[in-house]
Amino acid sequence: MVKNWLAAGAAALTLSVTATASYAQTTTVPGEQVGLAVGAPLPEGLYAINTFVYRQTPDLGPGALPVDVGVNVPVLVWSTPLVVAGGRFELALAPPTVFAFGKRGGPAGIRDLSINVGTFVGGIWAFDLGSNFGVSLLGGVYLNELNGDRGVLVNNSGNFVGAPVLGQLASNTYRFGIAGSYTGDGWNITANLTANIYDSPARFPGPNVPGFGITRGPFIISDSLNLDLTATKKFGKFEIGAIGYGTYNFDTSFRSLAFGNRGRFALGGLIGYDFGPFTAQIYAARDVVTAVPRSENTEVWGRVVVPLYTVAAAAPPPPPAPIIRKY
Repeated sequence: MVKNWLAAGAAALTLSVTATASYAQTTTVPGEQVGLAVGAPLPEGLYAINTFVYRQTPDLGPGALPVDVGVNVPVLVWSTPLVVAGGRFELALAPPTVFAFGKRGGPAGIRDLSINVGTFVGGIWAFDLGSNFGVSLLGGVYLNELNGDRGVLVNNSGNFVGAPVLGQLASNTYRFGIAGSYTGDGWNITANLTANIYDSPARFPGPNVPGFGITRGPFIISDSLNLDLTATKKFGKFEIGAIGYGTYNFDTSFRSLAFGNRGRFALGGLIGYDFGPFTAQIYAARDVVTAVPRSENTEVWGRVVVPLYTVAAAAPPPPPAPIIRKY
């Protein structure tokens, strides 16, 4: 079971997005892969993973958007029987959703909303290098131009506040990643680097939403890199350890959605428990480096990993029987 849910991190490579344009970053949320051995191949089978993050955003004063943010990502991963050059092929599908929660009541408070992120489709090529080491390569795309949403903030009185909430969804997001993991003796030591590439400048389809400002674009979207780090240890069914994650934006010019926001890095801790039919994890982190003064975020994550079915590995053949001769 431990190999199943640790390696299921290869599936979690499909998670979601940021909260608002003022916190613009990769479509892939930094931290979505920590706690999982994303470099290790999954045993053949079908896996369901659900990850949810709640971000408590700081209130920087009258100009700040008084919202907290949540992201929910249900993921299906099929670890296929196809093995090429020693690497197993895995297919992933995920339809992420972003939520914004108003922090203030009254007519000027922000109305709660949800935003569809373009469905992610991708493939993973994962190798078992032996001695509990693994490495994986990922390629895929968030189909934002097919079913992504721009998001429009409205106050409780129905008046326009801001748009788009997720300007990066004006473009499909092309995702590439490489990860390495060590999973011996109950350890999960993993590093993962993820790139998000955009067609920039990009526009949402159709006209601007009447009465809701420039919701169509064009928007300059920064290509970005994420780094997710994990160092945890299993003690029986329990797991505990440290995590770290961050993002780096390449284009922070005044035209970019990431204007003035070079990136961030957070540190925190994780606990997990193997219930048998499924495994659960909870982890939390707070920004220790941020490009925007007094904008440190606190994030709390929850994850459930359920192997829907797995194919047992073939037992090794028995040793040959000795040949007995009579003379």
